[in-house]
Amino acid sequence: MVTVLLAVVAGALIGLSLGALGGGGSILAVPVLVYLLDQSPTQATTGSLVVVGVTSLLAAVTAHRAGNVLLGRGIIFGVVAIGGAAAGSLAAARVPEPVLMASFAALLLLVGGVMVVRQVRHHIDTSPDTERGRRPGWDDPILTFSPTFACQCPRALKVVLAATVVGLLTGFLGVGGGFLVVPALLLALALPMQYAAGTSLVVITITSASALAVRAANGATQPDWWLVGALTVVSALAAIAGARLAAHANTDRISFAFTGLVLSVALYTAAQAVPALI
Repeated sequence: MVTVLLAVVAGALIGLSLGALGGGGSILAVPVLVYLLDQSPTQATTGSLVVVGVTSLLAAVTAHRAGNVLLGRGIIFGVVAIGGAAAGSLAAARVPEPVLMASFAALLLLVGGVMVVRQVRHHIDTSPDTERGRRPGWDDPILTFSPTFACQCPRALKVVLAATVVGLLTGFLGVGGGFLVVPALLLALALPMQYAAGTSLVVITITSASALAVRAANGATQPDWWLVGALTVVSALAAIAGARLAAHANTDRISFAFTGLVLSVALYTAAQAVPALI
């Protein structure tokens, strides 16, 4: 009973942050599965892909209905990331579990640090908010083939590199990589911020599904699917609520609280993972 209650509470936190912030929540799924729900690191990273994939899919549908998703660009970025997701999944099956968790601890600390920097910059920048800009179309493509071939190669390289890194993280550690996807969509594909968070959910859905397929094909260790299912259902419902919240409310307070939570989990994970690695 206690385990199920923990899964419900953790799923709500994961889904709310994922839906409202366009990422971040998925990075909590692995520590929750390992330290609260007693799964091995390999089981946890596999189960996390289910939680992340299903939650992101439902949140993406909600965000799309609210007009906050550029579906075509999200699909293209996600497809480019599939190669990295496959490579990461194969690598995860070949490294010791202490290395897996130590890598995850390092990632958590990195993400926590990035979130703190964003919070500081956001509060320093006192410029007034601008109204929602026009929805970007395909009039500024990276590649054109007619009437002549043209390539904005620096942007194309940014897309390929960012997508590959996101895919690797998803496949190796079972995270969505939304903290990387959103900046990549902003910079490489020139998406306005209003659409980057929602579009990132499409990318996370694609990379999670491809990584999970590779793990299944290679006989990865199976997690406790009842726990994963409970975590997924609650997370998915909370993500829908989070996506609706993002369309109507200022998410600064949610982001601030979530930053503190990620840093706390990061320190705890590092305290557990580093001694095991040594």
